[in-house]
Amino acid sequence: MSTTRAGRLTWTRNDALVAVGAAAVDLTGFAFDTQFEGATLGVTAGALVVAAGLVLVARRRYPVVTLAVVLLLGLVVNLITSVSPHFGLGPSVALYTVAVARGPAVVAVAALLTAPLNSFGQGGLPFKLGFGLLANAAATLLVVATGFLVRRWQRETEANRILLADRAVAEERRRIARELHDIVAHHITTMQLMAGGARANLAHDPEAAREALVTLEGSGRMALGEMRQLLDVLRAGEEPETAPPAPQPGAGDLDRIVAESRLAGMETEFTVRGAVRPLPPTVGLTVFRVVQEALTNARKHAGDARARVRLTYRPDEVTVEVSDDGPGSGSGTAPVRPPGRGGYGLIGMRERVALQGGTLEAAPLDAGGFRVEARLPVAPGAGATEGEEAPR
Repeated sequence: MSTTRAGRLTWTRNDALVAVGAAAVDLTGFAFDTQFEGATLGVTAGALVVAAGLVLVARRRYPVVTLAVVLLLGLVVNLITSVSPHFGLGPSVALYTVAVARGPAVVAVAALLTAPLNSFGQGGLPFKLGFGLLANAAATLLVVATGFLVRRWQRETEANRILLADRAVAEERRRIARELHDIVAHHITTMQLMAGGARANLAHDPEAAREALVTLEGSGRMALGEMRQLLDVLRAGEEPETAPPAPQPGAGDLDRIVAESRLAGMETEFTVRGAVRPLPPTVGLTVFRVVQEALTNARKHAGDARARVRLTYRPDEVTVEVSDDGPGSGSGTAPVRPPGRGGYGLIGMRERVALQGGTLEAAPLDAGGFRVEARLPVAPGAGATEGEEAPR
């Protein structure tokens, strides 16, 4: 026997249990039925009843053939044994499998044949119309209806599973896109500004140029590290991890973001209000990304303007606000912030904050400049796990 043929003839443990159970139930039913009729169940008839039940092990792979064999064996039992009208468990399981696995046309033909074939010989010969045929017809309709309902439920369940899987994939893609945008927008902008500053100070202030190059190197290394973390997430399960992942940044890393903003040429003020306490990692990461994206946008659209970062701790929430004075407030000039609802940066910030159950406001100020404020709920007593530090 070839491997392919052997694979087609295999069955599961559940299939075997159903077959043995159906054979046992039908054999018991036939034994009692023949006693009521004043006869005995012969060895041949009992063997055929058991065989009709055991055939069900192949019902998933060959549902129509299984039903035909079960009906044929049942017909022989009816002809050689005096039994009253009945609808056994074996035909019920076989017909149910056909209703679940095959199309309406095949199911209709199977149902039209099941009721008369199963009734033939029951209650004595010859075949006659009566209560037995009507009862078997009703049982056939009930089994077919149950099969159709189960089939519909299975399709809806599978459709819902696929929908949930697609939503999970889409959400993961959006999360990765947000992370990539934050990494590229912040670090590349900082690196560009540092490179420009180093070039401008290379001739008359080598020390300032050296500091700018050091910051440029650190930003590049950090960007590569964060990009590597994202790639590790995408490759999860493909290869074993040799080292634990680095902790995600949080509110305790805001000093670093503010320092980079100052080195990039934007005067940045950082204040903390309220009782400082550890934040849950997801909330801390959201605070970090909001400040990172807001300062990046300020450097892009407001040039050398003055920026302010304010982190406020309240009993049931944490608020972070980033504002700038607008282009032209410093000694240089900068491009005017484009009108509209904002690009991917603001969209990403809104999505991050919404995932934490918070709210975000981003709008121009009347006196000039721009303001971003995020409010994130934090349950009292909710603390950070490893990797989250309180801001300094």
